[in-house]
Amino acid sequence: MLNEPYTLPLQIQTVHRVGPKLDLYVPRIVNAPDAAAQTIMNNAIAGEVQSMLKQLGYVPNSKTTEISGFYEIKTNERGLLSVALNIYGYTEHAAHGLTLIHSLTFDIRTGRSYALADLFAKGGDYVRRISGIVKAQIAERGIETLEPFVSIRPDQDFYVADKALVVYFQLYEITPYVYGFPMFPISVYSLQDLIPDDSPIQPMLVNG
Repeated sequence: MLNEPYTLPLQIQTVHRVGPKLDLYVPRIVNAPDAAAQTIMNNAIAGEVQSMLKQLGYVPNSKTTEISGFYEIKTNERGLLSVALNIYGYTEHAAHGLTLIHSLTFDIRTGRSYALADLFAKGGDYVRRISGIVKAQIAERGIETLEPFVSIRPDQDFYVADKALVVYFQLYEITPYVYGFPMFPISVYSLQDLIPDDSPIQPMLVNG
């Protein structure tokens, strides 16, 4: 059950992918309680990595695009795994390289990957609430935006870290390059009224 307060963390192995102009560290889940869920999660991670490589212009045995990357485990507890993939690509003669961060958040029992909308009650205006919090943080932190900030996307990039939902933006999405990846941590308690009992982040509301 999703509201079960304690679940053993998953075991994560690091796979080092090395090739022509490729130096990439990616996660692989091993010895998960459910083998089918493990396969689903590993396939999703591999698919996301391939999608990012394609977006950066890398093909096998590339002679022009150089890739490096790593991952970070943001949450691995209470039935939830949230992992962020960070991949940098540089193509010859480009002014500078490009980094992408994509994250995946899973229910470790089923392998299901969640979109931002899946965390909140149907009909709840999570976009408006989160957008207001992000807008306030932009002002408080003095972040310069390319255009006046209006709203997150309904499918905004996010990860879960402890008792916080972190929404973030890609390079150039809302800020100049110098700001990198603007990240906005939001306490799950400030969104509590939008989080139903069957939400994957509901266990994060449990103290302890």
